[in-house]
Amino acid sequence: MSRDPSVPVRGGDVRRVFGMPLLLALLSLLGLVSALLGDGAWDALSWLALGIPVAVALRCSFK
Repeated sequence: MSRDPSVPVRGGDVRRVFGMPLLLALLSLLGLVSALLGDGAWDALSWLALGIPVAVALRCSFK
């Protein structure tokens, strides 16, 4: 079913389409930056922030 171009897109539709990809991109960015900042707790934060998008991708690929 295609969308009628004369009908404006509501904010909820855009958030539903781009919300999760944006969240995963921000988590990836946080993980990469925290890996560059230091050791110890920064490494743990980077592993966590980079592991969540990988876990989501694996879950979606085997679903």
